[in-house]
Amino acid sequence: MFLKKLKLNNYRNYESLDFEFSKNKTLFVGKNAQGKTNLLEAVYYLSSLDSNRIKKDKELIKFESEYCSIGAEVLKTGTDIELDILINPPKNKVLKVNGIKKNKSRDFVRVLSTVSFSNSDLLLLRGDPSDRRKWLDNAICQIYPAYLDKINKYNKIRLQKANFLSEFQNRFGFGGITGSAGGGGGSNYDMLDVYNVQLANSSANIMYLRMKFLSELKKIAKEKHLSISKDEELNIEYENTLSAGFLPVSELSTLCYEKLNEIKDEEIKKGQCLIGPHRDDISFFINGNDAKRYASQGQQRTIVLALKLSELDIIQEKINEMPVLLLDDVLAELDNLRQNYLLETIKDGVQTIITSVDTLAFEEEFLKDVEIVHIENGKIKTP
Repeated sequence: MFLKKLKLNNYRNYESLDFEFSKNKTLFVGKNAQGKTNLLEAVYYLSSLDSNRIKKDKELIKFESEYCSIGAEVLKTGTDIELDILINPPKNKVLKVNGIKKNKSRDFVRVLSTVSFSNSDLLLLRGDPSDRRKWLDNAICQIYPAYLDKINKYNKIRLQKANFLSEFQNRFGFGGITGSAGGGGGSNYDMLDVYNVQLANSSANIMYLRMKFLSELKKIAKEKHLSISKDEELNIEYENTLSAGFLPVSELSTLCYEKLNEIKDEEIKKGQCLIGPHRDDISFFINGNDAKRYASQGQQRTIVLALKLSELDIIQEKINEMPVLLLDDVLAELDNLRQNYLLETIKDGVQTIITSVDTLAFEEEFLKDVEIVHIENGKIKTP
């Protein structure tokens, strides 16, 4: 897999950009706030239709512009594929593959695969559970594009149920099943049961795929982590609100439905969905100790580095293509040991796009095969 061309219009601080990648390794150099990260964000968005830096797509549009577009040309399995995204609020974004409009996200994200490693990822263990869930979900989408539809479906049902719980509470108050039924609450409990059936099925599919992915990823990450740390064993566990292990989808669905029935009154009282994938977390352990609480900054960075490099391997294994590696100013935050391990691990077959404020963190030998591009105020600066 090779990203041949990136095209931007009215994207962030880029009015217009049409850049062709000529080498396997490209280094974008420039001062802070010039647009280096925006380039990597655009590439990542093409692969996931998501960004860790935004809540709404309209934030990607250049100031005082009405729309933005992101385009690319990707070489995959010997075939050139064109990708185009148009973001034009309040309309839905338009996705095209080879000029043909795609209505399903999975038909678009299955083309380009990336692994992104940035400064914010180094804080993964100390961040919120939502950060770790997002990392996991985005990684899975690179392998199973249909997973994105499952996440969207789950969030839609969960939002509908949350609105229903709020309306139920406002209309009837909370007096338990008996207290509410006399005022028409009984039929509403039936409707709540419909939502719970849908959520149980949707939750089970997501939890199963998350645990399946982690079970495969942690085997690779454990080896890479040991290569860096020498004597520290990494373990990764998925912590779900069902307190359930890696079970078949049908069993997870049954457990989830039973749990939702048990806490039905509590959810009405609080007006919230209290269990499900949106409340799950991932735990990391070094030699049996909780890494979130006890690991040093260096140890936590070793874990994240092992995770990112493991993503590369597992994606290549699953799709039989090496994903594009995006390194956003991350070398400056790693010590020499971890810098060297990362750079030595980057194989010749991995297209790597890097950002940095300068070239000081790179050895001359590494830079020999690197295309160095200078960025200034959203434009490529010619020598």
